Amino acid sequence: MNKLQTRFGEVEYDPETTLRFPQGLIGFEDLRQFIVMPNQKQGPLFWIQSVEDPQVAFVLSDPTNFFLDYRVVPEQGERDKLGMNEGDECFVLSVVTVHPDRSITFNLAAPILFAPASNRAMQVILEKTHYQTRTPLPTC
Repeated sequence: MNKLQTRFGEVEYDPETTLRFPQGLIGFEDLRQFIVMPNQKQGPLFWIQSVEDPQVAFVLSDPTNFFLDYRVVPEQGERDKLGMNEGDECFVLSVVTVHPDRSITFNLAAPILFAPASNRAMQVILEKTHYQTRTPLPTC
């Protein structure tokens, strides 16, 4: 087990189970290894923490919890980069931003594809889409 000092405090993690982004995230291309932070509360949001830069962490969520018709299907080239085999699962996640005014938005235009079988992930930019990078959380 390795230890990492983060804004969440000291975190132990197994380097074998880090979430790998071979191409990094948009704007953070040099950060390739993340850990999923243990959830302190029940709910649809969770944090991923950079191993390379302890100051960088992102809130993620499955957008279909809030946007029922949201669908992204990985293309074959993306499946190859994720090391996916036929029949492997791929989860689609969104970066969530909580703004200073406490409003919440989802980046639906650049989702994260996660392949649990290979523990790889990548952020993709959807082309010709009506989805936005700052899609407001729907109101009930």
